[in-house]
Amino acid sequence: MKTIRIGTGQGYWGDRLDAPLALVDRGKVQYICFDYLAELTMSILQKQKERDPARGYAHDFVTLCKQILPQVKAQGIKLIASAGGVNPRGCAEAVAHAARGHGLKLKIATVEGDNILDRLDRLEAQGYALKNMDDGSDIGGIRDRITSANVYLGVAPVVQALRGGAEVVITGRNTDTSLFLAPMIHEFGWRMDELDKLASGVCIGHLIECGAQVTGGNYTGGWDRVPDLARVGWPIAEVSEDGTAIITKPEGTGGLVEAGTVKEELLYEIGDPRNYITPDVVADFSRVRIEDVGPNRVKVWGAKGRPAPDTLKVSISYRNGYRAFADLGFSWPQALDKAKLAAQILAERFRIIGLQPEETTFDYVGYNSLHGPLAEFPGHEPQEVRLRVGIRTRTAEEALKLGPEVPCLVTCGPPQGGGYSARATPQEILEYWPALIPAAAIRPEVHFVEVK
Repeated sequence: MKTIRIGTGQGYWGDRLDAPLALVDRGKVQYICFDYLAELTMSILQKQKERDPARGYAHDFVTLCKQILPQVKAQGIKLIASAGGVNPRGCAEAVAHAARGHGLKLKIATVEGDNILDRLDRLEAQGYALKNMDDGSDIGGIRDRITSANVYLGVAPVVQALRGGAEVVITGRNTDTSLFLAPMIHEFGWRMDELDKLASGVCIGHLIECGAQVTGGNYTGGWDRVPDLARVGWPIAEVSEDGTAIITKPEGTGGLVEAGTVKEELLYEIGDPRNYITPDVVADFSRVRIEDVGPNRVKVWGAKGRPAPDTLKVSISYRNGYRAFADLGFSWPQALDKAKLAAQILAERFRIIGLQPEETTFDYVGYNSLHGPLAEFPGHEPQEVRLRVGIRTRTAEEALKLGPEVPCLVTCGPPQGGGYSARATPQEILEYWPALIPAAAIRPEVHFVEVK
């Protein structure tokens, strides 16, 4: 039975740049997939492109390509990356430039059509409401504040790119799992109506898309047993034609792959495990089997599939005011009481100076900043507490009023306060607006760039 090895090069934009090196050096993989994009990432990249039309993509991928392209080319490894952001062609040209610098011939494909920011008015005129999936509200209320709008594309255009001979595929907002599913469909010839196989591929992609989280990073079930996280190996999926897989990592790397790490990642960010919706298939993970079959080798099988919906998800971001943060520390004794009094003083000072935040939060770091009210129990006397205050305002000018108030608490507040930090520049808030659009309204495009 035919088997392919697919590695994960990045789990998000900003992941360790040296992560793919072990995959290239000793991973014996045919494909390396790089997952760069999240909802917030798209809006950041869109703002970058507004400032500079040549930007708008994940430069980390280009940096990696400059380093690994000669080995990748020599070994016949194909790269698939959602590094294109809102400018896949710009990313492709940067990779092409890197290839030319090494004197390499290279065929690059871009997957486009997900960015509908410039089509919003036409889509609305055609009757596509793009209502908020969570509360049903109309998009008109935020229309003039929208910063990005991207559709989650499925696997088909990535497969098309591979079938067209692409050695590097650069996408915009494809689903994370589609990057990993595409090599399986391409290599094994899976049909789009073989739903259980597609669901298995989606399951495998989901398990390895977040990088080291499946090889021992962020491991609740045994973090103290994970060796050498400083050199943790990124995951490899050995996928068989029937959809079964072995999750492993490159030899000689740190980290740990065991049934527990795989089970935790299976449940990560999935909502209903019986109803994992993608543009390609609705996967049911409830019957997935996970079994240790050797050191750092875990077998996965048993996902089931149902037909995909006729809609695609749209990720929209919009401007929604500004935020500012400041913090101040208090030491024992009665550190918590001092911090709570400081919060009361700040709340009153807001009224005195006319600062009217739309939202205010007070966290007590060292006491309840992680668990909120659940942390409040009698008899707990922390040695030190940092009061962290955050405000959300309509304008940057309002948010700026917070900064000067916090340093004053050193001499105008409770004793043993100090080490204050007040962020001088307010940050613009970008809110998330999820919506649906009929798949028939979106036409993905594949374009090729050849370096000769």
